[in-house]
Amino acid sequence: MKLSELANISNATIERGDADLEITSTAGLDIAKAGKVTFLANPKYTPQVAETRASAIFLNEGVDIGREDIAILRAKDAYVAYTLAMRAFFPDPELKCFIHSSAVIDDTATVSEVVEIHANVVIGANCRIGDNVKIMPNVTLYDGVSIGPNTTIHSGVSIRENCEVGARCIIHNNTTIGSDGFGYAKDEEKRWLKIPQTGRVVLEDDVEIGANTAIDCASVGETRIKRGAKIDNLVQIGHSCTVDEDALICSQTGLAGSSVIGKRVILAGQVGIAGHLKVGDDAVITAKSATSHDVEPGKVISGIPGFDNKDWLRSTAAYRRLGEFAQRLKKLERKVFETKE
Repeated sequence: MKLSELANISNATIERGDADLEITSTAGLDIAKAGKVTFLANPKYTPQVAETRASAIFLNEGVDIGREDIAILRAKDAYVAYTLAMRAFFPDPELKCFIHSSAVIDDTATVSEVVEIHANVVIGANCRIGDNVKIMPNVTLYDGVSIGPNTTIHSGVSIRENCEVGARCIIHNNTTIGSDGFGYAKDEEKRWLKIPQTGRVVLEDDVEIGANTAIDCASVGETRIKRGAKIDNLVQIGHSCTVDEDALICSQTGLAGSSVIGKRVILAGQVGIAGHLKVGDDAVITAKSATSHDVEPGKVISGIPGFDNKDWLRSTAAYRRLGEFAQRLKKLERKVFETKE
């Protein structure tokens, strides 16, 4: 691909370099070789620019790398531009239209003629499978499941009864959609009585779910993951939760039942959300934090229990000096005691 084509695809501008320069692929600063395009978005990696052998580099506005021997593609956001370049060089594999002979498909299921269904897939009664859907080996779709067009479901996924998956979704290996919510009532003998989980899970369009994640159905109603939300590996989404558009939920996060996560919220790794809470739009909860109260829109919180990130940073800085403070306090106490004598 010529540098000019790459610039057009990535919404970048050639600031320096031959428009006919041939670019063969993408690579990180530290491993890029001749013919590759790389990027610099985080200033901490600037020292690697001096050593990179890449032929071209995406840079943000106003960034200077001090080298004349590398083509520069200037972009509003170098990371986004590089991502667009990667998508151009590594497109999704084309659909191979077939249904494997070992797939078990109920006679009442409606399956598009343009699908890719691999070995040992099981599709239950009254399921609906749209155009250009890819279902990899050993996937199980319970009765009444609906899969929208251009969605990919990787091996080992289980999607429980009556759940709905939208268009252009990706569900990674061994994830379970629509498992029973964790609901029990204590009877007169103080034993746990299972509450029937009769609801479903809805994934709207352009949702991506990582590997080994569980999204529970509701006791009644639905658990809904809205358009464009991205959920990492090893995440637990409890029953009746709502995750709004473009939210980002990182690995090992857990949402208790009936949590409401707003638009563009970021929940970093190992975050805990107590039940029946609302996290407002554009809020950020940093890694290993937990909240037992609602979070206002736009807030950044940290800690257990979570509170304002700036206050948390000051508090942790003070915590590291508690030993020093204790010694100083003892010295002051001795001085006060000696003065009184």
